[in-house]
Amino acid sequence: MDVIDARRLDTLTDRARRLATPGTRRLLGLAGPPGAGKSTLAARLVDRLDGLAALVPMDGFHLAGAELDCLGRATRKGAPDTFDAPGYVHLLARLRAPEPGTTVYAPAFDRALEEPVAGSVPVPPDVPLVITEGNYLLHDDPAWAPVRSLLDEVWYVEGDDAARVRRLIERHIRYGKGRAEAEAWVRVSDEANARLVARGRDRADLVVRID
Repeated sequence: MDVIDARRLDTLTDRARRLATPGTRRLLGLAGPPGAGKSTLAARLVDRLDGLAALVPMDGFHLAGAELDCLGRATRKGAPDTFDAPGYVHLLARLRAPEPGTTVYAPAFDRALEEPVAGSVPVPPDVPLVITEGNYLLHDDPAWAPVRSLLDEVWYVEGDDAARVRRLIERHIRYGKGRAEAEAWVRVSDEANARLVARGRDRADLVVRID
């Protein structure tokens, strides 16, 4: 499996551009552990592709906080079972087969609210490439396994774990957690998810290294 440094952004953009063939619809997935830099890389690729790509985040399929409370899973938010995996699979299937004249609306995740927001991301039918990013694109759990077959390529984004953990802690603090709470959340929840995500690395088409 090839490993490419994320600083070779021109190389990565060229590879994504080869998937963005007008008149077709292809899907590129960016997988990796929490805090690896998936969303930043995805946004840069979309910007560089200048109208040829749309970004659809997996995080829009987080279950709402009230539902996580009902399920007793609020303290493990971000684990595979705290997402609507079948809903995400259904959206990817729709995106693979766009209907002429029909814009598909995908949900997004608002970090300030810590809630998903429906209908936030329009994907017009003539956009040739959809880039989707999230933790569990390569997860082999039965609810998530169909995702891989719906993506034309999946890149696994990884980097220095210590730096990734620092970024996660600072992100949680930025969105309202105290430092002690943020550190505990990363240690107990985010890193448990990261270990699970890493099991899918070998199923990727490419590894993108961010340092």
